[in-house]
Amino acid sequence: MTGSDPERVAGAPVLARDPAALPDQLTRGADIPEDLDPFADGILMLHQKEWLEDKSDLKLAEKGRRTGITFAEALDDTLIAAASRTAGGSNVFYIGDTKDKGREFIGYVAHFAKVIAGELHQIEEFLFKDERADGTSKDISAFRINFASGYRVEALSSNPANIRGLQGVVVIDEAAFHRDVREVIDAVNALLIWGGKVRVISTHNGVLNPFNELIREAKAKKNPFAVHFMPFSKAVENGLYRRVCRMKGLTWSQEAEDEWEALIRGSYGARTAAMRQELDAIPAEAEGAALTRVQIEKRMVAGIPFKRWVRDDHFRNAPDHVRLADALDWCETQLRPILEGLNPDRRHYMGEDFARSGDATDIVILEEGLDLVRRQKLIVELRNIPFDQQRDILFYVCDRIPRFAGGAMDKTGNGAYLAEKAVQRYGETVVEVSFSVEWYRQEMPAYIEAFADGTIELCEHPDVLQDHQSLQYVDGVIRVPRDFRFKGSDGYDRHGDSAVASALAWYATSLEVEEFGYQGAETVDRFRPHGGGVDLDLGDEPMGRFGRGAW
Repeated sequence: MTGSDPERVAGAPVLARDPAALPDQLTRGADIPEDLDPFADGILMLHQKEWLEDKSDLKLAEKGRRTGITFAEALDDTLIAAASRTAGGSNVFYIGDTKDKGREFIGYVAHFAKVIAGELHQIEEFLFKDERADGTSKDISAFRINFASGYRVEALSSNPANIRGLQGVVVIDEAAFHRDVREVIDAVNALLIWGGKVRVISTHNGVLNPFNELIREAKAKKNPFAVHFMPFSKAVENGLYRRVCRMKGLTWSQEAEDEWEALIRGSYGARTAAMRQELDAIPAEAEGAALTRVQIEKRMVAGIPFKRWVRDDHFRNAPDHVRLADALDWCETQLRPILEGLNPDRRHYMGEDFARSGDATDIVILEEGLDLVRRQKLIVELRNIPFDQQRDILFYVCDRIPRFAGGAMDKTGNGAYLAEKAVQRYGETVVEVSFSVEWYRQEMPAYIEAFADGTIELCEHPDVLQDHQSLQYVDGVIRVPRDFRFKGSDGYDRHGDSAVASALAWYATSLEVEEFGYQGAETVDRFRPHGGGVDLDLGDEPMGRFGRGAW
């Protein structure tokens, strides 16, 4: 590594995501020789030919950087758009992750239209009107080429919200770097109903990325995508450097090819995981991952309960007494046996990561052992649960855990309500946490270190594993990236929910607080529906509605 530029090694090519910074040896759309005939002998490499020969409605390219698949796809799409309806022609929509990618792609198409189809076209830049479900619209910068067949190729600069309205072939390039790529993929699948085709092309962006999930599902035959594996090494083996030499007027030799590949790989320096992900199509554990899968699994223990409660939107509008009764019934059947089984001689701590919709609320209970190991004893996960019932369930749990020595709660956004209510009820035993760069910088390293020194035990659950895998170094601090989402075992989106709650519980163990001894108030008979034991009257007063003596 030299100077302050970590991307360069002695003048080596730079494989940056900025198209303008790509190595000069790797040709771009605007650099195609005027007389290049892609059908000429030796122009297309074997993996490019295999991609073109695959006529699957759904196909996926798992590739290394600059392996020529976008080039080959542009050739195929030119032929499709230039063909008549009876010959299988249709519109083509290319969705790249940047505007420059769209311009590069449309440059390929313009060249192929001239050389192969005999049509000379101007590239038209226009604004694509993206009509959204809520009635609003957004103008998306786009490029277009119209063919004599009546069909067109359009390159859009970002994900359109109304992609379901597009008919034809849809190409999603660098899919792993799109925002909400899973939603895009789900949307374009609707095109199959009308005979459309979907091509997904990308390098990797971590094991938890939806692109990698799509590949795993395809390899497990859970979806009909045909998968093509195209690492940089295969492209080199198939003659990539020979084509670079042909484009640049260089003389090929095996020695020159070996030096060229070594320079490209060497440009990553010590970042081996990044090099393997970018070039060899091997997804990194997670870019900048704070914990490896092995570290997490080593700290997992079977038998720790993970209790999840999910309700639909109708539950929110049910009468108060119905919602309260349902919450009580769930707590009594699912949580009471676990809470009553906790060791009364051990200190217990609580961490809570709040969500009202979209993500999940997770409540983690840690027990501190005599050996100072913090052990998860219960995870409560709530999804689409109204504010009041989240409060009720939190109080139910905290009122019953023995030697409640401290809690930490997310007060970000809507979480402020529940955190405030908990402080009102439990006083300084519970702290409200406003997530900030400084908080992550100060508090998260200790939680990560616990995995190295063996002072944390986790619930053995796939969502807990994935949540902890999502903890990454972002701008020098450990956190879950803001826009990072992945599918949990229940099919819903997750945002590292149980990992954040567990980190908060760990943080609570480091605070100097007094243990909280709670004794519930007497129940009020006139608020016991059908003679039950639910105190509906006391609400958030210090006596509480979910006190130990209330039910």
